[in-house]
Amino acid sequence: MNRKIILLFALIIVSALFSFCQRNTSINVIELPQPKEIRVLLAEHPYGNLLIPLIPEFERETGIRVIMEQLNESDLNHKLTTEFANGTSTVDVFMTRPLQETLFFLKNDWLAPLDGYDFYDYPSNTMEIGLKDEIPYVVPLIVEWQVLYYRKDLFQAAGLDIPVNFDELEHAARILNRDGVAGFAARGAGSPAVTQISSFIYNFGGRFLNNGTSVFHEPASMNAIRLYGRLLGVCGPQGVGTMSWSQLLSLFQAGRLAMWTDASVFYGQLIDPLDNQIPVIPAENIGVAKMPRGPIADEPYITTAWGMSISSRTQDMDSAMKFLSWASSREMAKRGMLANITMARTSMWNDPSITSQVNPGLVETMIHASQNGYPYDRPFMTSVVKARELIGEVISESINTRGTSPRLQSLATRKAAEVDELLKDDGEYGITR
Repeated sequence: MNRKIILLFALIIVSALFSFCQRNTSINVIELPQPKEIRVLLAEHPYGNLLIPLIPEFERETGIRVIMEQLNESDLNHKLTTEFANGTSTVDVFMTRPLQETLFFLKNDWLAPLDGYDFYDYPSNTMEIGLKDEIPYVVPLIVEWQVLYYRKDLFQAAGLDIPVNFDELEHAARILNRDGVAGFAARGAGSPAVTQISSFIYNFGGRFLNNGTSVFHEPASMNAIRLYGRLLGVCGPQGVGTMSWSQLLSLFQAGRLAMWTDASVFYGQLIDPLDNQIPVIPAENIGVAKMPRGPIADEPYITTAWGMSISSRTQDMDSAMKFLSWASSREMAKRGMLANITMARTSMWNDPSITSQVNPGLVETMIHASQNGYPYDRPFMTSVVKARELIGEVISESINTRGTSPRLQSLATRKAAEVDELLKDDGEYGITR
């Protein structure tokens, strides 16, 4: 009987202790700090490809876990815009195309200010597009500028010097336009042509917009549009009015163009085609020169093709800034340059250990553009896609009539008024940037 009492008593004690422990579990739990974590969106771009395999190094060095997604540029824009607009975004850091997105993102307060970032190593004209009230919101990563690609062998055979102004450009184009080779080429398809006619307009002293209003119908810009139409209409390849960069790149590789003006980014493809086909023109016969100056100015476009920003809704600004600083660091920029990516940092173009491995023409034209270039290759406005279509109609009219259309001025005036309506609809008319 005593044994039963003892067992019962023991069970009561165990039960009481178990109940006590259940009620007081929290006093024995040690809460460990949660590891920091950020979400990063990268583009399907050579620089995004360069960063991805190096992210584990960043994670080891900082203890910050990176949740990374890589998307093509249209999907990247759609995801960012949708998540930001819905208020559901958990994105911390992302690659961005400033010419396409920055103005709209800034208007909606979707970007975090980066006044704590050190911008000493960037040309001021590459930063302008990412400023609001003189505060930076975008770190430039990759830049593009307009250059003149030319056939060294054809120029030598004709006894011609590389053109340094528009008069010399037209003279050379007419002389070299023979034997199945077009003397000059640039984008002729309406909307795509807008970016490449921009340097012509700037060098005539014109602009697309000024103080938030259209001015591409004014005399300076119209002189550039007529010259562009005459050059392509007289000396361009057959069907140039429907061509963009991809068709012209192929024609240059095939030996059917003497000169071609377009973005600096295409040099790598000219000498090393992406489709692995061997070009007709050997690399040693491909020259790169600066965009010829005009009668008024010498300022080719230079644009920040890709940048990096931090979301204004990030919950961990410190970790986001650490990733941004790492991804845009001098070391990463050097790796980019050695992978034939034209990085924005000035120091990359002043470092002989790097520039010795880059085409001298690219180095020379980049330095010139960084010091003298205009930072937009299109109207900087929210409805830029529609605006490019409208301006493209004017360019097409000029090309189709070799710059002589009697209705060119009235067409340009009408299209300028339509662009002004787009500016008004977006609340940007008369706004000075």
